[in-house]
Formats: sequence, C-alpha cells, structure tokens
Amino acid sequence: MECPHLDKISSGPEHSASFSSLEAPGSEFKCSECDSTESVWLCISCGLLSCGRYVKAHGLKHKEYSKTHSVCIETKELSVFCYDCDEFVINDTQDKYIEHLRTKLIQKTILLEKPEAESSQVRALRPRAKRAVNSPVMGGSSPKKSKQILKNEAAQKKKNSEKSRSPKKRLGLKNLGNTCFMNSVLQSLSNIEKFCSILTSLPSLEHQLNTNREAKSALTRLSADGIIVTEELKKVLRILRDGEDKSNAITPESLLHAIWKVVPRFRGYQQQDAHEFLRYMLDRLHTELLLLLPGKFRNDRVDEVLRGAPLAKANSVVTSVFGGTLQSEVTCLNCRSTSKKLDPFLDLSVDIPQQFTGPVRKCKDRDSGTPNCHIHDCLQKFMETEELADSERFYCNTCKSKQPSTKKFMIRRLPNVLCLHIKRFRWTAYARTKLDNYIEFPVTGLDMSGYLLENQSGTRLSSAGSSLYDLAAVIVHHGSGTGSGHYTAFATNNKAWFHFNDCTVKESDYQTVCTSKAYILFYVQRELDFS
Repeated sequence: MECPHLDKISSGPEHSASFSSLEAPGSEFKCSECDSTESVWLCISCGLLSCGRYVKAHGLKHKEYSKTHSVCIETKELSVFCYDCDEFVINDTQDKYIEHLRTKLIQKTILLEKPEAESSQVRALRPRAKRAVNSPVMGGSSPKKSKQILKNEAAQKKKNSEKSRSPKKRLGLKNLGNTCFMNSVLQSLSNIEKFCSILTSLPSLEHQLNTNREAKSALTRLSADGIIVTEELKKVLRILRDGEDKSNAITPESLLHAIWKVVPRFRGYQQQDAHEFLRYMLDRLHTELLLLLPGKFRNDRVDEVLRGAPLAKANSVVTSVFGGTLQSEVTCLNCRSTSKKLDPFLDLSVDIPQQFTGPVRKCKDRDSGTPNCHIHDCLQKFMETEELADSERFYCNTCKSKQPSTKKFMIRRLPNVLCLHIKRFRWTAYARTKLDNYIEFPVTGLDMSGYLLENQSGTRLSSAGSSLYDLAAVIVHHGSGTGSGHYTAFATNNKAWFHFNDCTVKESDYQTVCTSKAYILFYVQRELDFS
C-alpha cells in the first residue's frame, strides 16, 4: 500500500548515516531490548533495532512509546511495514530514502558475512602441522593403538555414510524488496520434483541460441536483450534442489533482473500478485522452450509462437507438466443447440461460492456447527452451468443471430500437476477486497474424477489412480491488502513438510499445512503420464 506516514519522516542519506546500528563494524543485527536476532526491524525514524510482533513485539512497543515512529524495515528481508497503517509499504519518499536504507542494509550484511568467508579461506590456506603416524611400520606404536585407529576410521566412515544419506539442507531465498511473491513461487516449483528434475536436466538454451540463427532472431523479436529466463530459473532450482550452498539462503538477483527485462510490469519493489507472476513465468518458459529446444518446433511456426499460439497446438515441458484441457459447452436457450470447444489450461482459477463469503470464519470455527468451504465446493462452482450476460450473448449458427445462452465447463484431460488458484481478491465499486475465508483442502487423495468427461477420446482416466492427486505445495497470502501483505509457501520434500518464509526455512507439520489459508495449491497426480 501507499503509506502516507513516510512524508513525515526526516529522510535523506545524512539522516540514516547517523544510525549507529548501520555503522558499527562487525556487529550483528539484534533487538536492543532482548538481543533476539530473529525478525529484527530497523526504525527508519531513529535507527533503533527491535524484534517483530511474532518474537516479543519490541518494535510495536517502541512505536507505542514514541507515538510517531510507525515505519520500520526488516533487516534481512528488506520489507517495509507501517504500524499505523498495519500494512506493508510499497512507496518511497521523493529522495528515495527507503531505497537508500535498503542499500545500506545490504552493504552491512555483506560486511557481516565477509569476515567469516575470509577466515575460512585463511584456514584452508594455512599449512597443516605434521602428525605422527601411529603405525607399527613407523615404529613406536603398538598393535593395540593400530586397532584403535582402524576403529576410529570405521566410525568416521559410518558417520560420513549416514551424513550422505541424510536429507539435503533446505535453502531459503533472500527478499530483495517485496519479492516474497517470487520466492514463494520458486520454492513451490523447486519442490515439484518431476518439473524441477526435467527442467534442470535440459540442455543449455544459451548454446542453442548461439548456434541457431532463426531461434536467436525470434527470441530477439520477443525480447530486445535476448534474455533467457529459463536459464536463470534453472540455476536457482539446481541450488535449491541440491542444497549445497554454504549459506542458509541464496539471492535470486539475476533471475529477478532477467524478469524485469522481459516483463516490465514486475520492475521495481512493489508487491506483486504471486499468481500473476506464476502465469507470466510459465508462459515465458513455454515460449522460450519452443523457440530454442531442437526438434520441438518447426521453423514455419516461430511466428505463430510469437503471436501467442494456443498451448494445445505447441507442447513443451511446461505443458507436459501443468497442461490440461477443458471442454466448454455453450447452449442456445432458444433452439437448445450446443457448441463445444476445447480450451487448454495451465491452472484453474476457482471462485469461493457466495454462501461462504459472508462473515469470515477462521479454521478454528470448524467445530462450531457452521460448515466451512471445501475446495470441492470451489471446483463444483467452477463446473456448474451459468447463464451468460447479455453482453456475452452467443451467436447461434442455427438461429443465425445472438441468443441468450448458458455455458458449462468440464475437464477433458487432467494435468500431471494440477494448479488450483483460489480467487481471493475481488473488485467492488470502490476498491479491491480480499476474501480471507478458510478453505478446507485434502493433503492426500484429492479426487478429480467427478469433474471429468467420461468415455471421451483423449480423456485421461485410464485407471482410478490417475484422477487422484496429492498435495506438493501451498502458497499463502498473509494480510488484508491486495498490493501489500506477505507471501509464504509450504512444500513437501522427502515426506517432510517445510515452511518457506523468504530466508527462513522451518520444518512444519501436517496440521499446520491443513489449517493454512491457501491461495495457490499444487497437486501432483499419483500416476504421472507424459505421453
């Protein structure tokens, strides 16, 4: 949101230069009251460091005591929050004070990490002291000692073996300034095993670009800089999948800048919609893969791809994983004739039925006797027959004129990964509002058979398992604002659930996932079919 309280703050580089917390060398960010290093916020009015409301709320207490110091910035995630507005802030002062503070915080973080890196480097280069080898051949060693050495070596080998079999470390993603929408999507995609595995194993698209003139010309027409977003995404997914980075979080800066260049609407540090970002990302990957992968397209189809060819006519890794097919039926209410059309989809955007959109009921109210909305209620509403508005009247070939009509959707082909977007944001006459209702959803065994066309050629329903889905990831939007708030993700990996909150990654549990207020759900089909 646009915060009006920023204008009241004495800003400018000379103001923040007086903050001792930013200038003190080698000092870690920690709360001035309780010394907590978790969720530390910097008051942009006076530079005081305080913990957030989910720790001991010393930042909130500082605001209440000072009366006017309402705006603060998170020292790691770099997100800005106003206690008076009770929302995350997306605007800046005229002299770019927030941007200046972000730069100072990044520089401070680099300085904090640098000594550790240098010390490890010094240790690696330091000559090791020679150790006496306890061996009968060298003399002065008994067979008993030799057995002890062998025993220690065996124990060490066992320890290393157990370590190699242990789950890889889950890495976080640094917030580069309201980029939690991107981080939640990236963490979700990285934990959809099949998609991540296929994408990261693709050949170099940069090589294809350099060796294929027609593809290079086509991509240049698509993006003046010839940016390949797929390559940047592959790098991030590989690191997240392997968990081999020495830090606890990586910085997806190159990917962000690549996206800025190809999708201007995501430039800057404003909060964006995670679903819109996901769709732009998948559409861009689909187009790049069609243009650059050999054997995946014919040269005479480049123009068609650039014009936005229907996904059903051009297959890529994206459509193989996320692509499904809807069949829409429009029926003329005058002559009852029906027109059928196939529509490809990468996700389904489902409404919350009106009977559940009254007063908000939290998940803890499920035992109060009032039923909660279930994801099946949303899917059923998506599939139900609706009468089209007068402005959308269907031209009936039988009646030879536009007639009142109805429209109905059914699924003809299920995707390998089913992405369900719950439409929580709605426009009113005055503003855009959020529906914060809790939606029940299964973690295992989502049955989609009731929404499928039966006995139709091309319908993916070869066995009972092919219509069952298990949850892989959930994206949650926190807050009431539409241009603000915060995104986090839950995802499963090696049969364990994790909560990804930008830099912070914590193991979670089944119950916490079940009670989250889902915004985007990713379900993986039990019987994958890439035919």
